[in-house]
Amino acid sequence: MNKDQAKGTIKNITGKVQEEAGKLVGNKKQETKGVLKQVAGNAQKSVGDARELVKDARAHAKDVAGSR
Repeated sequence: MNKDQAKGTIKNITGKVQEEAGKLVGNKKQETKGVLKQVAGNAQKSVGDARELVKDARAHAKDVAGSR
């Protein structure tokens, strides 16, 4: 897991908590901020996922090239 995956997951979780807290107290502004934080967290996690895929593909290509 890279830093973007970890930070994205944390943002997503804090966004869910913020959204639910906003719902609980009836504060639409906090609810909306929570949803936006979740979107940002999911985007950051997706960037991290893509980085991991590239890293894994590079490692695999090195292994294949080294075995020839």
